[in-house]
Amino acid sequence: MKAVYFLGIGGIGMSAVARYYLRQGWRVGGYDRVKTPLTTELEKDGAEIHYVDDVGLIDPAFLSPEALVVYTPAIPHDMGERVAIEKMGKRLWKRAEVLGRLSRQGKALCVAGTHGKTTTTAMLAHILEQSGVGCNAFLGGIAKNYGTNYLLAPDSEWMVVEADEFDRSFHHLSPYASVITATDADHLDVYGTEEAYREAFAHYSSLVGKALIVHTGLKLVPRPAAGVQVWTYGRGEGDFSAERVRIGSGRIVFDLVSPLGNVADIELGMPVSINIENGVAACALAQLAGVGGEALKRAMASFEGVDRRFDFHIKEEGCVLVSDYAHHPEEIRRAVESLREVFGGRRLLGVFQPHLYSRTRDFYREFAASLSMLDEVWLTEIYPARELPIEGVSSKLIYDLIAPGVEKHLVACRDVAHRLAEAATDVVIVLGAGDLDNDMDRFAAVLREKQRR
Repeated sequence: MKAVYFLGIGGIGMSAVARYYLRQGWRVGGYDRVKTPLTTELEKDGAEIHYVDDVGLIDPAFLSPEALVVYTPAIPHDMGERVAIEKMGKRLWKRAEVLGRLSRQGKALCVAGTHGKTTTTAMLAHILEQSGVGCNAFLGGIAKNYGTNYLLAPDSEWMVVEADEFDRSFHHLSPYASVITATDADHLDVYGTEEAYREAFAHYSSLVGKALIVHTGLKLVPRPAAGVQVWTYGRGEGDFSAERVRIGSGRIVFDLVSPLGNVADIELGMPVSINIENGVAACALAQLAGVGGEALKRAMASFEGVDRRFDFHIKEEGCVLVSDYAHHPEEIRRAVESLREVFGGRRLLGVFQPHLYSRTRDFYREFAASLSMLDEVWLTEIYPARELPIEGVSSKLIYDLIAPGVEKHLVACRDVAHRLAEAATDVVIVLGAGDLDNDMDRFAAVLREKQRR
């Protein structure tokens, strides 16, 4: 039996690749720092996982010359198992390198961009699955329709991949066709400058083999290879366009204008305005894969969304609670605009957990501007993820620049639930890519109890 070992197997991207190899009949093992629902599911599927950084716990089969060892860039260079395996002279493969190998085995439909990757990728996978075309999909989130971040279709030639720009991972892919949603600067701890970040996307665009579909507002001049078809997409503009958008009574319906065939009356199963453009992008790639209009409509109407992406935990007349993975200023702006469009003049409270010291340092002014679109802002401490603290960088950098007239508070993560029980809330959105989302059930219980009182 072939064997593969994952350093950081519980990551959302790593676990999807682990699931692929489990389905292929490989022996799968791995390490992660903490046990989570994802690692529990992997163990149920047969993965051998431990939670202590100790190379002695790794079965020798995973360290044999024939075995594959895969790591995520989130694993520190000085992590014990990583150091020990490297000293053995064994090659470690980046997750992106493995995905790159897989992307050359079929026709890869990839979604890249600063924002919207996960939802657009999940929409596309759902369309292909429901239409009968099928796909092997590697998603950056848990698709609610399936309760997983990996879809399997052994007989399909299509592969759906979220193309991650962190650490230039997407440069390992070989896309048959790709969407680029946005190139607003991010990951400056890796790229250094906005110019270098956008240059990475320009290089990625040159790797696409058949068709490249870019947002009309893209801050990038793509460099497609000779013979590659380039189209644009957007809301009310572009080659693929959402026209005659109708929003009301909890529904969003639009007509798709497309060079591959117009489709009238597409209804969003997740009716938030941020998903209109995501839906256009997903439909465009699905049409390239041969999906017809009626199948598109059925799939889009039945799409239930992705965990942590505009994820409603309460949606009632007197109270709304939603969580969103938004951890970039532009993502926050779009999330708040969507709430305003759906909920009109209702009072909006945003609870934001900044993600990474470096991102806070680089974009605290932009974060403050986006958060100032809310009526009230609670800022928690920064979620460090892979980083050590940076002197002088804290949530107060953002707090001090919140616009006058916006009620604002610095609130410790441990105090959020208590404060929600006392706050004059109407619509609450919890924003960020940290661990505050783990408490959403608790927040929902607090708000429901307050309603009963």
